[in-house]
Amino acid sequence: MNSGKGITRVLCTCPLNLKTPKPAFSLLRTLATAAPIGSMSYHRELDAAKKAASLAARLCQAPLSLSLSLRGSEKVQKAILQSDVQSKSDKSPVTVADYGLNIVIQCKSESILDDPEFSSNGLVQPTEMVEALLGLDLEQRKCHSLALARISCYLSGGSGSACNVLHCSQAVVSFVLERELPSESFSLVAEEDSGDLRKEEAQETLQRIMKLVNDTLASDGTYSASSLSAEDVLAAIDSGKSEGGPHGRHWVLDPIDGTKGFLRGDQYAVALALLDEGKVVLGVLACPNLPLLHIGSHDDPSSHDKVGCLFFSQVGAGTEVQSLDGSPPIKVHVSSTENPEEASFFESFEAAHSLHDLSSSIANKLGVKAPPVRIDSQAKYGALSRGDGAIYLRFPHKGYREKIWDHAAGAIVVTEAGGVVTDAGGNPLDFSKGRYLDLDTGIIVTNPKLMPLLLKAVRESLDEKASSL
Repeated sequence: MNSGKGITRVLCTCPLNLKTPKPAFSLLRTLATAAPIGSMSYHRELDAAKKAASLAARLCQAPLSLSLSLRGSEKVQKAILQSDVQSKSDKSPVTVADYGLNIVIQCKSESILDDPEFSSNGLVQPTEMVEALLGLDLEQRKCHSLALARISCYLSGGSGSACNVLHCSQAVVSFVLERELPSESFSLVAEEDSGDLRKEEAQETLQRIMKLVNDTLASDGTYSASSLSAEDVLAAIDSGKSEGGPHGRHWVLDPIDGTKGFLRGDQYAVALALLDEGKVVLGVLACPNLPLLHIGSHDDPSSHDKVGCLFFSQVGAGTEVQSLDGSPPIKVHVSSTENPEEASFFESFEAAHSLHDLSSSIANKLGVKAPPVRIDSQAKYGALSRGDGAIYLRFPHKGYREKIWDHAAGAIVVTEAGGVVTDAGGNPLDFSKGRYLDLDTGIIVTNPKLMPLLLKAVRESLDEKASSL
């Protein structure tokens, strides 16, 4: 991991308006509540966020943990994940990780593993997974009982039996934050809601989600006495309906950022941040598939054996990373390269998420020689914070509005590691406007030395693109 000297930050607050005299007690109260964001401590909140994100990531990792011990591990994981996809009412894909990162599967009978006659009701049969499970002897099954309880697939039943991990993840994070910080008012801006789960045809799915959420919480040991009802789970999911804004504190969550990456068995992240008076003050990125070692520009990000990173930042305290299994944290810093020819850059894996041709034009103007590293989710922010690359470019298609949960955690992870995050016009990202970011064209991320050159290349490329229309 790269390390280096962090840049100095100066955080200013506006002077108090003393033109209108105030009673002494009122002035004292104002002084007491107007402490600069940078001088405040968020240690309790950060500890709670790390616990919530790690527990949610553990849910997502369970199928992978099992598959690594079985024959054909890569095929098994992908068979498991790809067999458990359904669509929300807006046609976007959801998986067992969407509703609550902690639900996965409830077999029709306890002897299901001994019965080779599975029925998928016309759906794709996860053959490799079934063969791998049947290959386990009794002792191995006992060792993997927790993982087996979290494998999501269509072993029996139709689409109604699919568990949604996104909703599970959101329920788990919401529950943990409220339990760990009981004295604070709770506001969560998140991607999911319980609308689809409240329908009559989704009750079987809801019961599975409830069971897996409870199993996940119980596996931590801290919450073993807690048992959530179906209504409790729905309420936990719906706590994410907050609109955010410039006042007060708001948690910002993407329960599984990079759903398509999750489905492919590639990169995804549980992304959690805290806004205080419109400013991001802490962020956590749990990246279960991100290698612990440096991602080189020619490496396959999924080819490394040791994976699972937890990045976390607090305003004014820098960025650290540790393994998801709890290794000692290490301070990280963005790349210090000044020569754009030596820089490598990240961009979205999906061409639908970003204009790859525009990114290519910008890279050419900068003289970047290395090919782009394309990975899903805010794992890019994490990798950039430790110097795996020097530039991240994101230019969504016209009409797309960026959501704050897609960038809040990643932005502070990079900025606290010494990086700069702006829109295409060089303006800082403003997370105080509600659930969406109002920005100029796209998002660019790099170190302070490269930013002037990058902004110039971005402007030139955008002008050329506009003139060609």
